[in-house]
Amino acid sequence: MMYRLLFLILMVSVGLSASAQQQHTLLSPDGKITVTVDLKDKITYGVRHEADVVLAPSPISMKLAGGETLGTKPKLQKAQKTAVNQTIQAPVYKRAVINDQYNELVLTFKGDYRVIFRAYNDGVAYRFATSKKKDFVVEGEEATFHFPADQTAIVPYVKLEKKTSTEKKSSIESQFWNSFENTYIHSPLSKLDPKRLAFLPLAVEVTPKKKVVITEADLENYPGMFLANQNGGTSLKGVFAPYPKKVEQGGHNQLQLLVKERENFIAKAKGTRLFPWRTLVISSQDKELADSDMVYKLASPSRVKDVSWIKPGKVAWDWWNAWNIGGVDFKSGINNATYKHYIDFAAANKIQYVILDEGWAVKLQADLLKVIPEIDLKEIVSYARQKKVDIILWAGYHAFDRDMENVTRHYASMGVKGFKVDFMDRDDQQAVEFYNRAAEIGAKYKMLIDFHGAYKPTGLQRTYPNVINFEGVHGLEQMKWSDPDVDQVTYDVTMPYIRMLAGPIDYTQGAMRNATKANYRPVYSEPMSQGTRVRQLAMYVVYEAPLNMLADSPTNYMKEKESTAFISAVPEVWDNTVALDGKIGEHIAIARRKGNEWYVGALTNWDARDLELDLSFLGEGSFQAEVFKDGVNADKLASDYVHQTVEVPQNRKLKISMAPGGGYVCRIYKK
Repeated sequence: MMYRLLFLILMVSVGLSASAQQQHTLLSPDGKITVTVDLKDKITYGVRHEADVVLAPSPISMKLAGGETLGTKPKLQKAQKTAVNQTIQAPVYKRAVINDQYNELVLTFKGDYRVIFRAYNDGVAYRFATSKKKDFVVEGEEATFHFPADQTAIVPYVKLEKKTSTEKKSSIESQFWNSFENTYIHSPLSKLDPKRLAFLPLAVEVTPKKKVVITEADLENYPGMFLANQNGGTSLKGVFAPYPKKVEQGGHNQLQLLVKERENFIAKAKGTRLFPWRTLVISSQDKELADSDMVYKLASPSRVKDVSWIKPGKVAWDWWNAWNIGGVDFKSGINNATYKHYIDFAAANKIQYVILDEGWAVKLQADLLKVIPEIDLKEIVSYARQKKVDIILWAGYHAFDRDMENVTRHYASMGVKGFKVDFMDRDDQQAVEFYNRAAEIGAKYKMLIDFHGAYKPTGLQRTYPNVINFEGVHGLEQMKWSDPDVDQVTYDVTMPYIRMLAGPIDYTQGAMRNATKANYRPVYSEPMSQGTRVRQLAMYVVYEAPLNMLADSPTNYMKEKESTAFISAVPEVWDNTVALDGKIGEHIAIARRKGNEWYVGALTNWDARDLELDLSFLGEGSFQAEVFKDGVNADKLASDYVHQTVEVPQNRKLKISMAPGGGYVCRIYKK
């Protein structure tokens, strides 16, 4: 199998007679985390990390149709503890081998259900599981997070539609339809708006240094979880989109399914099933959050036996740069000549893929078998194959969903290698089921799937490694229209600790037009980035994206050959990753290894910053580094940079400097 688990080094099972204990404790392998589970009128759990209370006793339950509530007046039948120490082989990830060590407590209750707790050295997770003879309906789930004090939360609120009325803006119901992309607010828990939903992941400061990030993992055939403030206090409660009762085609170019009416329950469930993990990742230093494996470890193992066909890579992408190319003798746009130009550019720079974004299929038809007359897809795919480049097609959600297998089979037989599926903008049970079905059918026909317009990853990238990217991020596309008050630079050094903890991102970096804070302005057809050129280069190391876009125009890349050569050479998946330094909202520095070479990437906020990075992981020997760093005038001219080769200090202390909104990146190799 793809994930051959090195079997348990240590397994200890302890069986307890029914109702023998009302309180159970579970320690992390290193003993620093303690989970305390109480079984009185309700199941509650609390979490401590060393001397700090991370989570005060918090109730959990699941209400079923018919009046039964799992977790209320629980009658324990058996408690079993297990210690696990194994490794996971990860073919498309930030490291090739993952250490998976945890202690587990399984509590089995009368009523054919269990609650499973796990304690890792860096966090805690729990899930419900059922073994009922009949299928059932879940009316609601209680997932509560009681914090011991009015701590600061770092929260991405759901964006509210400007066109809706004031009354509708305040409705929780109206927020279930959203793009899962927003910047972060910092707020005391008590000041969070109880009428606003926050999407996951989100972070809470346990102490000025210690953080906890809440998310979920192994989400399958169940609605995703939002969080909201509970009654103006210091608690967050889980909120779930009810099951759709009536949906209609509509939205963006008639490519979405809009929920017009919902049921009074959240999910239909098989009698025997596992529910999603509710997950808390705990860090003593912010940098640890930028290198968490928790979501990947909690996900179901791969269901794809042969992964040899799954090829990560760079992508020449057309939409962000608005098909703007110069120096050619044809009118650029959505036509064969333009895409052949993108293919030529990709081939010349060893870029593996070209995406045909929105526009290649007939507009307003939601039919992916109807191609506009300006495009001959067979010719484009054939031309690309001759150049050793592959094609990925953009697909609107409803157009893909309505005829998924037929469309996938048709384009796979033509030689297309994947779909970028967009505008789902929901995570109720029906939408989540679509993700799993798309992943499965994509794998059946050996097609990559890139989920854009998507909720955060929850581990599907492990279960189906052909699911290679997720959006759910406030990415570079926002710079086409965001006003100058939108602080993308600060977001860039906040998101890696929170959203990227859940999995890969479809940020779509690579801007060659770069702007200082004073000079940025939105330009839809010739967009620019906030921050320096080197910042854009460093993102290819700092950000995780096995399918990694070059968002700018081939014309701009051909003018910037040094930058383009570096981008195209950066690996997309890695053998190992080391978090070097960082603080949420201020800066981040990450090192990643592929083969015998290490790459180091760093980003700062709008403050100029000097760092000393510890490269002791390099080991013995002499090393050189190919460096891109902010130029001396990058604070005024954001495109200013220096490209040089330097010796890596023998003491392995690398000193770097970054301009405001800047970055640093290097490739390290043995002399």
